[in-house]
Amino acid sequence: MQKGNDVVDIGICPTPTVLFNVNKLGAVGGIQISASHNPNEWNALKLLNSKGEFMTPEENKIMLSKLDSASQNYMRWDSLGKLTSYEEGLQNHSTEVLKLVDVDLIKSKKFKVVLDCVNGAGSYIMPKFLKELGCEVVELNCGKTGIFPRLPEPIPENLTETMQVVKDHSADLAIVVDPDVDRLVLITDKGEPFIEENTITLAAKHVLSKTKGSVVVNLSTTRAVDDVANSEGCEVFRSPVGEANVVKMMKEVNAVIGGEGSGGVIYPKLHYGRDALVGTVLTLEHLAEQNKKLSQIKDELPKYFIAKKKIELKNVNPDEVIEKIKSKYANEKINTDDGLRIDFIDHWVHFRKSNTEPIIRCIAEAKTEVEAEKFIDNYFGLVKELMK
Repeated sequence: MQKGNDVVDIGICPTPTVLFNVNKLGAVGGIQISASHNPNEWNALKLLNSKGEFMTPEENKIMLSKLDSASQNYMRWDSLGKLTSYEEGLQNHSTEVLKLVDVDLIKSKKFKVVLDCVNGAGSYIMPKFLKELGCEVVELNCGKTGIFPRLPEPIPENLTETMQVVKDHSADLAIVVDPDVDRLVLITDKGEPFIEENTITLAAKHVLSKTKGSVVVNLSTTRAVDDVANSEGCEVFRSPVGEANVVKMMKEVNAVIGGEGSGGVIYPKLHYGRDALVGTVLTLEHLAEQNKKLSQIKDELPKYFIAKKKIELKNVNPDEVIEKIKSKYANEKINTDDGLRIDFIDHWVHFRKSNTEPIIRCIAEAKTEVEAEKFIDNYFGLVKELMK
């Protein structure tokens, strides 16, 4: 405002709500104050461009290069920007999401849903949203305090209470969102993890059953997406890790659905951003159309297991280690767009160096948990050997 810019405050809301309203209001950009799934003591700024998307790496470079030379001259008192409170932001977003699906069909199923918002921004939108879909909502951690009652990342070890509540209430499923509501994680009717990688797999299966087209996921996302797409005669493209990278490739190949294996669904029919509300309606519509329990749907999806490991390098250059691995497997199917991914018939492995620590992250996926762990241990041993 001191620079003469008008600011529209849309209040406490999900990150995808900000993305949606940047477009809706024709803003030149957006700022969401959120540290996403990080613990209570963290905070951050998520910066959006005029398209209502996360700034690309190129845009970030331009912004950072201009920060030091930014003008320190502020406007006179009579030329300051205006501040406007815009309370319709949440409703704008949820109303448009509901237009994506057959709401009457979903309502007819009267789903009983445990909702866990970890006391984050989802508390301001998800209970009402699910009730508009005819769901009976059992609210868990839906206080509007912003104080997380558990570690906020929606991974199974943090969701034991949620799983128990599903069993206690004989619910059809649990819908779990992270604090800023861009990730959707599901718990089945049996009180078991649906597995976050299956969120994007299910969304892709549902969308492709109606609209054929390309799918984009990142290089660390499950191969189950490929199986689902292939069964519909559709192609999968893989981008570097990061939402902006997925979106960039989605636009390049005109994808009909995309996302990341962490529970992030991107449906360009609404906007180019991960959106747990969109993931929720696609999931509920799929359940309603199939007339099956979520546990049955899980059993019918392609089965894979992912194992992850961090490898500390100490004084070794991670690029040199990754280059040596690449040379060793030069005859295999290799992708170097983001670290090194190698695809074999029975598994794949992805090596990525950290930008902040002297480590290499290693992810392997195979048909069974035992095999995935075996492969990751083998690669761990290989990296240690190459470090000598």
